[in-house]
Amino acid sequence: MQRIHLLSPRLANQIAAGEVVERPASVVKELLENSLDAGASQLDIDVEQGGVRRIKIRDNGTGIMKDDLSLALSRHATSKIITLDDLEAVRTLGFRGEALASISSVSRMHLTSQAEGESEAWRVEAEGKDMATAVRPASHPQGTTIDVRDLFFNTPARRKFLRTEKTEFTHLEEVVKRLALSRYETGFRLSHNGKQVYDLRPVTDQLHAEHRLATLLGKKFIENSLTLDVEAAGLRLWGWIGLPTFSRSQADLQYFFVNGRVVKDKLVAHAVRQAYRDVLYNGRHPTFVLYLELDPATVDVNVHPTKHEVRFRDGRLVHDFLFSRIHKVIADVRPESDSAPTGMHEPSSQSGVEQGRDITEQSALPLSVRGAASGSDWMKSTGSVSGSEVRGQLDGMKQMSNFAQGYAQNKTEPYEEVDLETGEIKERTPAQSISAEPFERKGSYETVPPLGFAVAQLHGVYILSESEAGMILVDMHAAHERIVYERMKTAFYQKNIASQPLLVPINIAVSQSEADLVEESGGVFESFGFRVERTGLESVMVREVPVILIRGDVEGLVRDVLSDLSVNGVSDLMASRANELMASMACHGAVRANRKLTLPEMNSLLRDMEVTERSGQCNHGRPTWAHLSMSDLDKLFLRGR
Repeated sequence: MQRIHLLSPRLANQIAAGEVVERPASVVKELLENSLDAGASQLDIDVEQGGVRRIKIRDNGTGIMKDDLSLALSRHATSKIITLDDLEAVRTLGFRGEALASISSVSRMHLTSQAEGESEAWRVEAEGKDMATAVRPASHPQGTTIDVRDLFFNTPARRKFLRTEKTEFTHLEEVVKRLALSRYETGFRLSHNGKQVYDLRPVTDQLHAEHRLATLLGKKFIENSLTLDVEAAGLRLWGWIGLPTFSRSQADLQYFFVNGRVVKDKLVAHAVRQAYRDVLYNGRHPTFVLYLELDPATVDVNVHPTKHEVRFRDGRLVHDFLFSRIHKVIADVRPESDSAPTGMHEPSSQSGVEQGRDITEQSALPLSVRGAASGSDWMKSTGSVSGSEVRGQLDGMKQMSNFAQGYAQNKTEPYEEVDLETGEIKERTPAQSISAEPFERKGSYETVPPLGFAVAQLHGVYILSESEAGMILVDMHAAHERIVYERMKTAFYQKNIASQPLLVPINIAVSQSEADLVEESGGVFESFGFRVERTGLESVMVREVPVILIRGDVEGLVRDVLSDLSVNGVSDLMASRANELMASMACHGAVRANRKLTLPEMNSLLRDMEVTERSGQCNHGRPTWAHLSMSDLDKLFLRGR
């Protein structure tokens, strides 16, 4: 074995480059972050051959002083942190002081800069040989230009791992896109092989922000997204979330920023996935561009060399905040008639297909977010009903099943209490599950309801409705299934989840850390009707379970919940299992296909859809309605030509 010795500066930087500089996109990310930290309001990026041959970035930031130019290319040299306190509350994108040294060790780099307040510009060069540099005068306005040529020219093994020019530029373009989404006040220009790709001007208002989004992510995203801006507990969440019907086959249109830094975080992904759980088609991924702002001292960005990951001091608080706010926005979407519909969009190329049927978008009907109570309110419940309080009640499973069956019967029987002459309700019993609003006399409405008035039923499957601006087709089973499901959930959770004691408690052997979790997170179990107690160093006892899950795999569920808690710090598995069971009941309890409905029944279903949370999708995430405007119909029949 050789004697211990110090690495040469060049080799040390090349080793560091292995962590920081993976491909041309990595270089662009590091350099653009430095420019943004320098206060640049305009960034020009010119690349050749996907960035392998050349990357040139020019900014109008504060620049680098002459005496600091050589030092800037040294390893662990930075102007962004001085003490440990600075590291624990990082407010800049870059701070490690490795980027320039690493990049210069595997390329030919020229750095030219004029610092703010100085009258001359200076230039420094490094070509990956030795780390000695010389500073000389140059011509340059205030700001900095970094020219990186021949990436990995002196490390051919690394260069062999690079992909095609198109692939490398795609990665590089994605980096520019993310940073352009993180800093609306900054202009970005990107050119590849002399051809302009983006010319994004600084944003000054909401309209221009949405124009930038449309340029980077496509007009479809803006047309099919909802905005939100909420604050609570020192957290602010704002941005855009896609409608459930505007989903993707892969998670490629998801951008999440923490204090302006783009991150990919498991906790965030879990919260968003949970918020979309009831409305997303199987195997599809939601779309969003979201910004979370919080005290920098409560988030650790120094987790990974590439700074893509973060760690929150109070992960549970962040998770619950994200879930509840996104869930509420999705739940509160209702058809509105405040503005004229814009026409149904063509089926998206990303839409899922089941049994040969396209899952089309529904964003044509005007949608808005109302201030209705969120369906997530039940999540706030922390208590459970004791066994003695529910012994006199019907068995929970039978009760839920009867609820669904009774709901279906109410739907499939004629509404005798509606006066067909006047369109007024004669009487209505408290047990009536579905509303029967006036429908025959359209004059009883000041305006036409958002989903219009039923005209006919097609093949026992679809309801044809005439709206103010066109026609609407409704899948009656899918729509009724969502209505039944939402009301079952409300009925179930508003009772604080009835529990039933086990005649023979279930003893479960667990690890010591899992037993600790039972003690620390007992409220999670109690909120869903479980009573789980620690009985030993590595054992727990299940004494009560919610009646709706009485026949389930209790031990397996408890173990899964503990696993979820240990990984994510939060668990929604019990709610998921209960919801899955109620969704199945709702599916069987909803009005079936080929069932002939009367006009009163069809109109009642439309009215219920207009006030039911998430009524745009069935329990499986499929759309429940589609809209065609008069202009769309005119195009089909070539009217006006």
